[in-house]
Order: sequence, then C-alpha cells, then structure tokens
Amino acid sequence: MPKVKLHIDGEVIEQEVNENANLVVLAGIKQFPKLKYGCGMGKCTRCTCKVVEGAEGLEEPNWKEQKMLGEKLTEGYRLTCQLRIQEDIEISQENISIRPPRRKSVTTTK
Repeated sequence: MPKVKLHIDGEVIEQEVNENANLVVLAGIKQFPKLKYGCGMGKCTRCTCKVVEGAEGLEEPNWKEQKMLGEKLTEGYRLTCQLRIQEDIEISQENISIRPPRRKSVTTTK
C-alpha cells in the first residue's frame, strides 16, 4: 500500500492508502481530515499541493490541471482532486495560494 505524507498547518500527517486512491475522496471520509479541498472536480484550485517527493509515480497532469495551474505544473504543483496515488508520495499544502484563472468575459452587442 502506498504511503502519503502530507505537510499542512505545521503538521506532517502520514497514512497508508489503497492503490489508486483519490486524496479528496479520502478527506471526505475523514482519512485526511486536514486536506484542503473545495469542488473535488478540478475547477477551484483549493486543493492545490506541491509535490515534494514521488512525482514520478503520478500520471501526467490532465487537461483540468493544465487549465487551472498552467506554468505552476513545472514548479511541482498539482490538484489533489485529480491525483490517483500509485506509489509513495510526499505533498505539501503549506503556504499555497493559487487562484483559478480568470474567465474571459463575453460581451454582447445589441
């Protein structure tokens, strides 16, 4: 079983999870109660984390992560709601404030 080490609010929480687990689902069932998250669908960026170790064991970022995080992906940021844990990983949600990209406003003419 993979181990997840989460740095948050000055604490380190370490848990084993089932292979292919989604951390936001586990937060919802109280296995990771301090994990920050919002929509659970890759639209709000509240669940953004920085991967400290174990990035090589993750799937490539999907289109939602590419849209919401953009260049931050190259700095190791990911959306926890989009991750499936296959191998040991260490992530941090310490001091992260990433806002979703602004929507383009559509103007109509009469």
